[in-house]
Amino acid sequence: MNKNKVSFRMIQYELRNVAGNPFIHIFGVGFPILMSMIISKAAASEIPDNTFIGEIVTSIFLGIGSIIPLATILMGYSSTCSQDIEKGIPLRMQLFGFSEKYTIINRLIAEFIYMTFAFVIYFIVGISVLKIVSPVISGVIIYFICLYIFAAALFILAHAIANLVKKFGLTYMITMIIYFGMMILSGMMGIAVDKLPKGVKVISNLLPSTYLNKDIYTVWIGKTYNFVPMIQSYIFFFALSGILTFIMIYQSKRNLH
Repeated sequence: MNKNKVSFRMIQYELRNVAGNPFIHIFGVGFPILMSMIISKAAASEIPDNTFIGEIVTSIFLGIGSIIPLATILMGYSSTCSQDIEKGIPLRMQLFGFSEKYTIINRLIAEFIYMTFAFVIYFIVGISVLKIVSPVISGVIIYFICLYIFAAALFILAHAIANLVKKFGLTYMITMIIYFGMMILSGMMGIAVDKLPKGVKVISNLLPSTYLNKDIYTVWIGKTYNFVPMIQSYIFFFALSGILTFIMIYQSKRNLH
């Protein structure tokens, strides 16, 4: 086995680590499904005119789908990574000749594979139970591109947090706060973004999950959409993740001297 390249065996190993975390199954698969069912049914029951039920239910379903990368990548990867750091696993792997760069790539691929399975289950259940409006092909492609780019930014953020904190308990607490905080600020917990206080709304508009929640239906059905605010939120999120990564690298170099 070549230790310095992307390896199928290493991806399998990392995938077993991902699947062995019960919290990922709960928050990354079960919770989004439950949330989408409850909120969609509640919203549908309050609409007297059936004409708009499909639009509202689909919008809710697509928005809550962004919980999956938040749970599987941000919470799941950060907790696994911090546990490994506590046990000294990354250091031992480097001593045995495993490249840190390729280890991270193998982990990213494993996380994306699990997240893809989670989306498959989520959509199978959603389409079976809810009245989902049929999309255009370009809408589906753009939706998943947005989600996977978001997931990539979350992976960088999770890796930086885990390596900066280095403790499982504290890492899990921080990512849990971010997880629920982003859900609230993005309008997934029943509070519409438009009803948030002005200062809070500014923060909300910096989060990609906000646009995935409130605007993605427009893209899903192929209507014209201004992507500029969404792109700006991605730039901000990658910049934030990059700054934390830079601090992590600087800190690790200082610890070596």
